[in-house]
Amino acid sequence: MTQGRDSGGAEQAGKSPTCCCARRPETAGEAPPPPPPASAGGKGTAFRWIALPGGRFLMGTSGAEGFAGDGEGPARPVTLSPFRVSAYAVTNAQFADFVRATGHVTEAERFNWSYVFHALVPPETAARIERVPVEAPWWLPVPFAYWAQPEGPGTTVLDRLDHPVVHVSWNDAVAFCAWSGTRLLTEAEWEYAARGGLDGKLYPWGDELTPGGQHRCNIWQGTFPDLNTAEDGYVGTAPVHAFEPNGYGLFNVAGNVWEWVRDVFSPEYHRVTGDRDPVHDGPGASRSMRGGSYLCHSSYCNRYRVAARNSNTPNSSSGNIGFRVAALDAGAAQFA
Repeated sequence: MTQGRDSGGAEQAGKSPTCCCARRPETAGEAPPPPPPASAGGKGTAFRWIALPGGRFLMGTSGAEGFAGDGEGPARPVTLSPFRVSAYAVTNAQFADFVRATGHVTEAERFNWSYVFHALVPPETAARIERVPVEAPWWLPVPFAYWAQPEGPGTTVLDRLDHPVVHVSWNDAVAFCAWSGTRLLTEAEWEYAARGGLDGKLYPWGDELTPGGQHRCNIWQGTFPDLNTAEDGYVGTAPVHAFEPNGYGLFNVAGNVWEWVRDVFSPEYHRVTGDRDPVHDGPGASRSMRGGSYLCHSSYCNRYRVAARNSNTPNSSSGNIGFRVAALDAGAAQFA
C-alpha cells in the first residue's frame, strides 16, 4: 500500500486536521451518468418530525476551542423561521426504500469506489489497495464500497438497517430529498436544532463531554487512528436512536456520521451571510457538513462540537458521511 496525492486529502494547505473525511481527487473526473430512474416521486418514506419554532439564537463560537480556518465564528445572533426536522439521520432502511422506488444509483457506485476507514476494511480487501490519500492514509479507496456494502464486497447493511446510511454524496442526498418530499437543512437550521435550546454550549447537552462519566455520543476513544477502545460501545456507526436525544428531541447530532447540509461552504460564512434565515449559496465548490463522526477525537479533530464546521465536494462519499432532512413545511411548533 502506498500513499498518493491523487487519491484525496485535505481541502487546502494549512487547513485544520482532516481526519474527518476524505474527498474525491480532481483527477477522478465526473462519475458516469446514472441510468434513468425506474420511477420518480412517490410517497417517500416515514419520518419522525420535530417541529421547531425558530426565533433568535446564538450561532457559532468565538472560543479558542474552534478551528479558525473552518470559519466557526465569530459567534453572532441569528433569527430563524419555524421549521420541522427529522429526529434521526436518514437510515439504511429509508435509503433502501428510495433505491427500490427509483432505481437510484449512487455516485459511489458510479465511480466504483468509496472511502472506508482502514480499521473497518476486511484484510483481504485492504491488501489489494495500492494508493491512499497522503494527508489521511487511514482512508482507503475501497473498490465497490457503497451504501449497501459499506466496507466493500462481502459486507452488508442487513444487520444495521437502523444505522445512518453512509457513502452518500451531497448529490445523492438531494436526490433522496426530491423523492421523499423533503429538503436538506441550512447550516443555521442545523446548528439551532442541534443546540437543543442551549445557547453558547460546546455540545448538545452542555459543556462537559462525558457528564458523570456517561458517554453521550459516538466518537473515537483511544489513540487515533490506530487504537479505538470503543468505550462508547461502537467502533463504526451506531443506530440512529443510540444515546439520549438533545433538548429538542434530536438524536446523534454530535458524532456518529457527518451530515450534509444545503449551504455552499465558505470560511467567511459568518461574515458574509445575514442574520435572518441565513444561507450561503455560493460561490464555492464544496458543500458544508455538520456534526462530526465516529472518527472524531479531541487529540486530532474535535469537530463533534455544535459550532464546528466541515466541508466536502458534492460528489465525495465515505463511510462516515450521511444526512438528515427537514420538511418542506414548518408544521406546528412543539416548543414555546
